Amino acid sequence: MLPALARATLALALVLPAACNAPAREHGSVRAIHRPVPVIGHPCEGCEAVFDGMPSDIPSRIRLVPASEPGVPMRISGRVLDSAGHARAGVVLYAYQTNHAGIYPRPTQRLGMEAMRHGRLRGWVRSDAQGQYQIDTIRPGSYPGEDVAEHVHMHVLEPGCFTYFIDDLMFQDDPKLSAEERRQAIGSGGNGILQPRMVDGRWQIERDIVLGLGVPGHRDCRAP
Repeated sequence: MLPALARATLALALVLPAACNAPAREHGSVRAIHRPVPVIGHPCEGCEAVFDGMPSDIPSRIRLVPASEPGVPMRISGRVLDSAGHARAGVVLYAYQTNHAGIYPRPTQRLGMEAMRHGRLRGWVRSDAQGQYQIDTIRPGSYPGEDVAEHVHMHVLEPGCFTYFIDDLMFQDDPKLSAEERRQAIGSGGNGILQPRMVDGRWQIERDIVLGLGVPGHRDCRAP
């Protein structure tokens, strides 16, 4: 029979992997994530949709689209940082986008009007203990017949504090990206216009997000 100390050590070793992989229990209160909070920043139509259909468990790595979704695979990754450059854990990022044809495909579930407008390709990811996140998706298409650059919409939810949108993620190699958009690359949340790299048949793009940067009404806030 194992000594008491050895039994305790073994029990801890068995528990730790599960705890490290429990995405909605890593940092702070789970309740704070799903509690509606004020919308701040620039005027934002439909920002409240960030709570519509939100899953109970939000991991730090997600697949935004089904594996069978047509289009060129793309991985978005990066870190969530505070204004001093320190990693922030437990921040929720909400993203939605068009499909490869530039359409927001209709969701299969019943949602509110604004969430329905966001389409089926939407999801939530939560920064881990190092502030890191990862989203596997496809590269979005531009709106059919319009001179609009490809983009991924992104919102930030600081649990227990507030929510706000940040600049769309766009691509430096997109011919529809205007000179004015390029000049305004660093706006809310940090640089949203980035250069994708093709690695083994998948676009790779890294976007670090600075909480509150360029967001009116933002202040340092932590969930109680």
